[in-house]
Amino acid sequence: MLPSSGGSYALLRIPLLTAWLVIAFWVSVWGPGPTATHSDRQRSVIAEAAGRFVSPMLVDTALITVRSGTGGNGSAAFRREKGIPKGGPDGGDGGRGGHVILVGDPHLDTLVEFAFKVHFFAEEGERGSKKKCHGKDGQDMRIRLPLGCLVFDAETDELLVDIRDAGQEFIAARGGRGGRGNDHFKTPTHQAPTECEPGGESQERRLRFELKLIADVGLIGLPNAGKSTLLKAISRANPKVAAYPFTTLTPQLGLAELPGDRRMIFADIPGLIEGASEGAGLGHDFLKHIERTSVLVHLVDVAPADGSDPVVNYRTIRKELSAFSSELAEKHEFVAFNKLDLVAEEEREPLLKRLRSRLRLTRQECIAISGATGEGRQGLLEKCWEMVREAKGEPMQPPGWEANRPAVRQRPHAASDGATADVTDVTDMDAESDPDDV
Repeated sequence: MLPSSGGSYALLRIPLLTAWLVIAFWVSVWGPGPTATHSDRQRSVIAEAAGRFVSPMLVDTALITVRSGTGGNGSAAFRREKGIPKGGPDGGDGGRGGHVILVGDPHLDTLVEFAFKVHFFAEEGERGSKKKCHGKDGQDMRIRLPLGCLVFDAETDELLVDIRDAGQEFIAARGGRGGRGNDHFKTPTHQAPTECEPGGESQERRLRFELKLIADVGLIGLPNAGKSTLLKAISRANPKVAAYPFTTLTPQLGLAELPGDRRMIFADIPGLIEGASEGAGLGHDFLKHIERTSVLVHLVDVAPADGSDPVVNYRTIRKELSAFSSELAEKHEFVAFNKLDLVAEEEREPLLKRLRSRLRLTRQECIAISGATGEGRQGLLEKCWEMVREAKGEPMQPPGWEANRPAVRQRPHAASDGATADVTDVTDMDAESDPDDV
């Protein structure tokens, strides 16, 4: 019960008011703001301290410091028991220091973890003890990396390992060897040694990670050419799709499934523009993600919204590929004339003939599709499968494919009862080429 006198009650309110002021100050400084949670504040502080900008975009480079554990020292101990006046040396060996091991993890697809933690230290080995007890080995530090990650020595720029397979391991820093105890130094003439070995030194190095996504097919083309729409249609990937360029800001992966338990991984690379090799637009930072692809599918918008020439747009991308890497420019390429649904039926075939003639493409080197309506989509997937198998030197069909393939399912271009193939699928037309094809 509060005191009845006014003076005593006023004295009681002073500490209460002080407590409320302290709480209000703490909340205003450390509490969550109206637009950021407490974890967001922690991330921003950590990212600023690490000198990195944290964003939801794909993180494909990282720089970390690793250090293995120091080996435990050997022990210089002697056996002390009643009735055994000369027990002799019985010092145990020290434990091995922990290794720093890099492990390939198929469930990871980014290096964002290393934006918050940049130091990885393994545990040190324990010192040996009496009764020839061996010291405990230090626990290894295992660092999980996405497949396709290249590991470089940051000081010498030497490539240490290429993480390609799930479960692949590489010792980046080897732990120090445990020192020997004095029991190893006894001899007939030196029966009471007091010397022992110190543990081996640890290894410390700076590593640079560079992620190159592993995919079978890479989708390239100008911004708003329909790459994200196509990827969304052939896989379960959910890239951002909108009617304006540069909707895709980071590479996207999608798994396309074909009849007969066949699968391919497609990579949607952010749109390039003229001068990308010099840093224009999104630059060519993401082109390294298609260096490992077997086939490139070049999407060409047959009806650009800006009225540009599809042939000029095609040559612009080819020029940027050559400027980035001659090896990338020589990869197997298949051209897909996209957005066919925007062209009237009677104008499609003359338009495709003109494009093939100007680009010097045969019917087997291109296809006409519509990512929005699905026209020619299955033919594109089948052609990509053949090209990927050919590039990898593998059989066209996996073992048992014909037995597993549903009998009722046919490729879209298959004709029955004398029906002709769809004229929109360029690769599935009859083998005779047009006079203007080269």
